[in-house]
Amino acid sequence: MTDKHYKQYLANHNHPKIRLMHFIGQLATLFYITYTLYIKEFWLLIFAPLIVYPFAVSSHYIFGSKGNKPSFHHMGYLQAKRCDIKMFIDILKGKLKIW
Repeated sequence: MTDKHYKQYLANHNHPKIRLMHFIGQLATLFYITYTLYIKEFWLLIFAPLIVYPFAVSSHYIFGSKGNKPSFHHMGYLQAKRCDIKMFIDILKGKLKIW
């Protein structure tokens, strides 16, 4: 991932409520993975990448400015996912505000 991609990603996520919804989606994904491992139903892990999307995608349409679309439309799924994880870590470190 380049800084260019992350800067573009942050530009699409400039509203704190969009970042908040992505953060909630990432937390839900982590809880889902943890619970799936705990109950030893490993086949359910195939659904883990889908947990974040109801939170993340809807936030762009609810809180984003006109034309604000999820980043995977512009940079592909894997690149957007890397940026999403980096944003999650930056929020945990206090570098980005979600409120």
